[in-house]
Amino acid sequence: MPTFTRTMGLRGLLKENRERILNNWFEAIINTYPEETVKFLKNTKDKFHNPVGQTIKEGIEGILNELIGEGETDKITPFLDRIIRVRAIQDFTPSEAVAFIFKLKEIVRAELNSQALQNEELRWFDNKIDELALKTFDIYMSCREKIYELRATELRNWTYKLLERANLLAEGEDNFKIK
Repeated sequence: MPTFTRTMGLRGLLKENRERILNNWFEAIINTYPEETVKFLKNTKDKFHNPVGQTIKEGIEGILNELIGEGETDKITPFLDRIIRVRAIQDFTPSEAVAFIFKLKEIVRAELNSQALQNEELRWFDNKIDELALKTFDIYMSCREKIYELRATELRNWTYKLLERANLLAEGEDNFKIK
C-alpha cells in the first residue's frame, strides 16, 4: 500500500502506482474475453501478432497518463477511440464494450488507500471516469453505426450485382429498377 502524504494527492499516487494500475487494468480488460483469447492476449508480446493486446495496452497507458496530467477529455478521446474500435467489432454488448472504463475506478480504489484521499479528489476522479464512460459509449455507437452502414452498402452492392447477372435490371439503370 502506498504511503500517503497530504502534498502528494491523487495524481501523485496515480503516478507512483502507475505500473501496477496499468497491469491490473489490462488484466481486468482482457479477462472480459473468452479463456483462450485471454491466454493469447497475455502471452503474445509481439505487437504484430497481438494487435488487440497492443492496442489495449497503448490505449490504457494514454488514458492514465492524461488523467495523471490534466485529464482533458479531448486529449483522452483518441486513446478511448482505439480501444473501443476494437471492442465494437467484437461480440460485446454495448455495456460490456464500455465497461472497461469503469474498471479503472475499482482498480484505483484497490491500489490506493481511498480513505487517505480527499473527498474532492475522489469526486473529481469519479466524475472524470463517468465523463469518459459517456464519451466511450458515444464512440462505440458511432463505430457500430459505421459498421451497419458498411454492411448495408455491401448488401446493396451484392444484390445489385446478383440482379445484374440474372439480367433482371432495366437497361442502363443503376437504381434497382427490375424489368
